[in-house]
Amino acid sequence: MTGSLIILQPGHSVVTDLGRTKGPAYGLPVNGALDQYSAKAANILAGNEDNAPLLELTALDFRMRAATDLLIAVTGAPLDLTVGGRECPQWEPVSVRAGEVVAVRGIRTGLRAYIAVHGSFTVPSLLGSCAPDTVVGFGLKLVEGFRLETRKTTAPITQPYLGLPLFRLGLTKPVFTTNPVIDVTGGPDVAEFGDTADLLFTSHYTVSPRSNHIGLRLGGALPERQLTSEVLSRGVPVGAIEVPSREELLVLHRGRGVTAGYPVLAVVTSRSLDLLAQARPGHTITFRKTTVAEATAMHRTACLELDRLRNTINTVFGLLGIGAGQRWHELSPASGA
Repeated sequence: MTGSLIILQPGHSVVTDLGRTKGPAYGLPVNGALDQYSAKAANILAGNEDNAPLLELTALDFRMRAATDLLIAVTGAPLDLTVGGRECPQWEPVSVRAGEVVAVRGIRTGLRAYIAVHGSFTVPSLLGSCAPDTVVGFGLKLVEGFRLETRKTTAPITQPYLGLPLFRLGLTKPVFTTNPVIDVTGGPDVAEFGDTADLLFTSHYTVSPRSNHIGLRLGGALPERQLTSEVLSRGVPVGAIEVPSREELLVLHRGRGVTAGYPVLAVVTSRSLDLLAQARPGHTITFRKTTVAEATAMHRTACLELDRLRNTINTVFGLLGIGAGQRWHELSPASGA
């Protein structure tokens, strides 16, 4: 049975997924959720595929009303989550009854939060992805009163005993901070900066308000390119740290164009890209040098953590009958209790 929800206060929210992996072959950015770990975790907690469409909220408060019974999960930066006026936890599955309002307020420390709904949404796609693309004008515009259709409804799951938590999933939540340490590997042009390249690791950088999903602009001590030859445009990866001027560093994120003509000093690791997605203007960034082998090991550790969560959710949801027919949705108090 399909369901729906109605946007009451959109804030700055979009429907997205993990990105348009086919896009770069056609000159389009990959885009997608900027904090990939939090987005994957939200979908796993909601019993979805990792790449299912979900909501990405940036900085501002958000409210929606469930038109049908739903199961949601909210991850990302710390925030205040209420469902029907009652406080609810992040990083856990949460039942929402038809008519209840889900409110996200006070996103803090980090910048972005993610809401996944069991069954996900029925939304348009471009090259296999629903991720918005401002260059070609693709993507849903969420406004007050907009109705999002969900592919499933989920009867409420409740725990009537002494307010005990319903789920104990053992997930290690990310640590959010105002001064994150960002791991990077050497870039293809690092030698062109000579001894000044070390400034990247001995200086602190401040996130500019001009930062966005295309790239983060960082103020601080800048390494200087020692060559005067022109840099030809070429393909650049997500996470490339460029020095486009004498004013700031530019860290390319998921909305970046697939080619650029600035020297690439270093490349941010995939796990640290998630941390940068949560950096607010004014936050202080410190860069730390790492190797490709160490970056790969950190990525594998994150993947294993999500795999364990997925296995746990599959077991729990199987017992509850979610996604496999109605078997056990409400824990009834024992007779005489």
